[in-house]
Amino acid sequence: MMRNATWLVVLVAGCGSRRDARPAPALQPSAAAQAAPAAPASGRTETAEFAMGCFWGAEEHFFHLPGVLATRVGYAGGTMVNPSYQDVGTDRTGHAETVEVRFDPARISYHALLKVFWESHDPTQGDRQGNDVGNQYRSAIFTHGDAQARAAAASRAAYQAALHAAGHDAAITTEIKTAGPFYQAEAYHQQYCIKNPHGYCGHGGIGVAYPGGATTN
Repeated sequence: MMRNATWLVVLVAGCGSRRDARPAPALQPSAAAQAAPAAPASGRTETAEFAMGCFWGAEEHFFHLPGVLATRVGYAGGTMVNPSYQDVGTDRTGHAETVEVRFDPARISYHALLKVFWESHDPTQGDRQGNDVGNQYRSAIFTHGDAQARAAAASRAAYQAALHAAGHDAAITTEIKTAGPFYQAEAYHQQYCIKNPHGYCGHGGIGVAYPGGATTN
């Protein structure tokens, strides 16, 4: 991500001006799935999408979870078709850097993923996350179906109450909206923190636990 002049040179050099000729999107098998590959216990998979700042570190939070089958990072919530990283960085496409998570609901619930989402970033910062500033770094949940929409809204209210109880007065700015087109990001963004363990992967929460358990749907 464009943290300073050095990062800017590295990223511009490693990225094409457009991604029109990129391969067809493919999710990356998660660490848990690679360690113990198996068909979903439930016989089905579900998809979740979370935006929580830089998608490099965000993907790592979900990549290692048992029950997560695959992840990929990309751009969601915007208006431009097939945007590039440079397009999204202009703040004119409306996209957020997003992690798409494919999971087995019999092994890990959507509620458990929501818990990781809330605890792994600061959802009160609006169009930024830490030093990363811009609309692409906003906090968002893109839902697949009515059940996810209801669960996401309830979790936002619960986490807002938890923040207030912990003495945080700031309001949560996380948007919740129905998932639209998801455009896979360039290859060098995929599983970045796994491939570059000493790279920029900083991602921290606000220090408040999500209330209650979150292990079942």
